[in-house]
Amino acid sequence: MPDTSQFRSAHFSLKDRFASFVSENFFGGLTYTVRHGIIKGMKRKGGLGFLPGFLARSPENEPELTFLRNLDLEGKGVYDIGAFQGVMTLFFARQAKAVISYEPLPANYRRVVENVELNELRHVVVLNRALGNQKGSLRLTVDPRMPGAASGDPGVSAQIAGSVPEAVTTEVPIVTLDEDIEQNGLPPPDFIKIDIEGMELPALEGMRRTLAARHPLLYLEMHGSTETEKVQRAREVIQFLLAIGYASILHVESGTQISATNAPVARSGHIFCKP
Repeated sequence: MPDTSQFRSAHFSLKDRFASFVSENFFGGLTYTVRHGIIKGMKRKGGLGFLPGFLARSPENEPELTFLRNLDLEGKGVYDIGAFQGVMTLFFARQAKAVISYEPLPANYRRVVENVELNELRHVVVLNRALGNQKGSLRLTVDPRMPGAASGDPGVSAQIAGSVPEAVTTEVPIVTLDEDIEQNGLPPPDFIKIDIEGMELPALEGMRRTLAARHPLLYLEMHGSTETEKVQRAREVIQFLLAIGYASILHVESGTQISATNAPVARSGHIFCKP
């Protein structure tokens, strides 16, 4: 049986929930110049980046942000899969030659497009669809208070629906990355970031040909409705990556090299994968 314990408290800190509530309800339409973080100096709608860093408690020295700042993406083709409101898209666009962003939730998609246009980024393409291992449609379950965590994963979706009274669902198109690149002439990826709330393995399966041909660098965050599910997802994803030739898998937050024997370390935080 899926776990329907409280979705928000299981996946988000009180600070995250408060920030989302304030941003969505009071400042959603505000256009401002970001004052801290990885897109400092860029224009944005959404979030609380207009506050001074000490008020927003901006974690400037967190391992993830340090890692991202040290990435060399100059002249590369970058794919942002699960763009939410486009913060990572904007960050990637500072260096990359081309950025292709996927965001299936219509409201989030519109916000990414707004933020891209605010910064006049002509080398960014935003696509309103999900990625998986087959073409079709996907039912997303959405917590209106935490729209960055909409999910089509059965376990996470059941958790949202079972613990969030105001949860809603929406049907979105889903494609494979292999087919999308081939059919629409998208630029080849050199770096792929994936943050899609439990759908990581299907998305990877749907880009198998691209991974085999191009060997792009991968940056992933794992998700699941429970700790047990997160561990299982981590094992499955690590097994898949090792099988297709990604021999170097780094857990960003701890600096641990991941293998088949310690795959559960990857259940939280981020992994950076090189062939």
